[in-house]
Amino acid sequence: MKNILGRKVGMTSVFTEDGRYVPVTVIEAGPCTVVERRTKEKHGYDAVALGFGAIKKARVTKALAGHFKKANVEAVRHVREFRNGIDGVEAGQTITVSGFEPGDRVDVIGISKGHGFAGGIKRHNFSGGGASHGSMIHRQPASNGDTNAGRTVKGSRRPGHFGVDRTTMQNLEVIRADAERNLLLVRGPIPGPKNALVVVKKSVKPVKVKAGA
Repeated sequence: MKNILGRKVGMTSVFTEDGRYVPVTVIEAGPCTVVERRTKEKHGYDAVALGFGAIKKARVTKALAGHFKKANVEAVRHVREFRNGIDGVEAGQTITVSGFEPGDRVDVIGISKGHGFAGGIKRHNFSGGGASHGSMIHRQPASNGDTNAGRTVKGSRRPGHFGVDRTTMQNLEVIRADAERNLLLVRGPIPGPKNALVVVKKSVKPVKVKAGA
């Protein structure tokens, strides 16, 4: 099963077996417990709910505590569902990074870092005004549509809240899967700060290898 939950540890660089020196993000992935197996006959769709992260019993609500007790599994902090690549997976199983191999393509989902209230230059990469002393407009947004509308047109790029968005990095290459230390090394950056929850799953748009390459 090429689906797993984990937390972002940080970034480093490693040498691959073919001699490449690549930047990687280190993810502490799993072990994850299969909390529930949903079936089309009973729930209307097929899915697997994975749980990750230890949590104190006092912080578990009664509803969730009953849910975990019914499934006969330990309480966990995070639970996420997966609907693809779940053949043969049953409740109570433990999922580790052993299901991943170097060269696999994965999509990594996380919550991007928050930047608070940001201007157009930082939020949308606006170029800004002149930098001379007499410009008077350095980082202010310019005209953005009809001024007679009496409202802000939906979809306009203006200053506002920046970050804390669900972000997916697609087609990342798995460089190494360390089953002993539950570490997954993925080439390139992934969203979120250190210790943030990330979801790793098989890529939905894998890179096509050209014939004869």
